[in-house]
Amino acid sequence: MSLIPIIIIVVLLLIIVGLYNTLVGRKNQVENAFGTIDAMLKKRFDLIPNLVETVKQYMTYEQDTLTKIVELRNSIQAQPNMPAQERIGMENQLTGLLSGLRVAVENYPDLKANTSFIQLQSTWTEIEEQISAARRTYNAAVTAYNNSVEMFPTNIMANMMGYKRKEVLAIEEAERKNVSAKDLFNK
Repeated sequence: MSLIPIIIIVVLLLIIVGLYNTLVGRKNQVENAFGTIDAMLKKRFDLIPNLVETVKQYMTYEQDTLTKIVELRNSIQAQPNMPAQERIGMENQLTGLLSGLRVAVENYPDLKANTSFIQLQSTWTEIEEQISAARRTYNAAVTAYNNSVEMFPTNIMANMMGYKRKEVLAIEEAERKNVSAKDLFNK
């Protein structure tokens, strides 16, 4: 009996196992990266009530924004198993509201001088930077995963496993536009 057919079968099995493991590893990297984003968003969620309470004492004209922030935060927390794309959309809305609040703070010198607010703002900035880094990591993991799902020969194995392309995190169209500080302060 010849060893060549056995060697060919072993090599093919090793290739299949390698393709399978690559796809599973890439899928797990995407899930891990999304979990990191989730952890950072949790930190931001935990910060929001303190921020809102501190700001509420000083801001009289931004109550509508503060109410929207709290309502959106509560809505996101009430649905822990919502689809990722829906969650990302709601998080983007929250990010926009928080950014608007950050600009509105400029109109309140007493608030900007408040020690508690200064500490909260520092923590807030750090968390937003961590969220940004986590989003970049997620997008890199999704890109590697999508390449594996779409490129030959892993696309054959991905198709058999039912793996589909995933969407990278993209910023909202409103966030792509230039911001006019004059318009923000005249609201």
